[in-house]
Amino acid sequence: MTTPSFTVAELEAQEAELELPRFTYEDAWALGSLLRELAVARRAPVTIDIHRGTQQLFRCALPGSTPDNDAWVDRKRRVTERYAAASYLVGARFRAKNTTFEASSRLDPDTYAAHGGSFPLRVTGAGVIGTVTVSGLPQVEDHALVVEGLRGFMGRVG
Repeated sequence: MTTPSFTVAELEAQEAELELPRFTYEDAWALGSLLRELAVARRAPVTIDIHRGTQQLFRCALPGSTPDNDAWVDRKRRVTERYAAASYLVGARFRAKNTTFEASSRLDPDTYAAHGGSFPLRVTGAGVIGTVTVSGLPQVEDHALVVEGLRGFMGRVG
């Protein structure tokens, strides 16, 4: 997989593109399973997590992932929940202002991480209802894997 890079505008466009018509418990399993298939095919050592509100609907750790990935998932997810935006986009917005999330957010970096890999599950008419998060690759690759999975999933739910 080639490493993409994204501008703030591109990241914002991804969020607009990936608004879902619905998101059920079955959809969480389907999206999580699709992300797992993509990761297994690449031998990616990732942890995958899907939350709807505070309820965890899917969690999977693949070979090569570590307990540290669980902590990264939680930290990235908290950023997405707090800002209602992809964790990579939040970090990119700070970088566009010539600062960092860690220096300017006033949030504990042991609890929050604005690194790529967590994406809001935004449902038409309902707003952000949850998150999908991947950890284990470089942050831009974690983000790109989630976007690829969501695009594939969108093709299934219409």
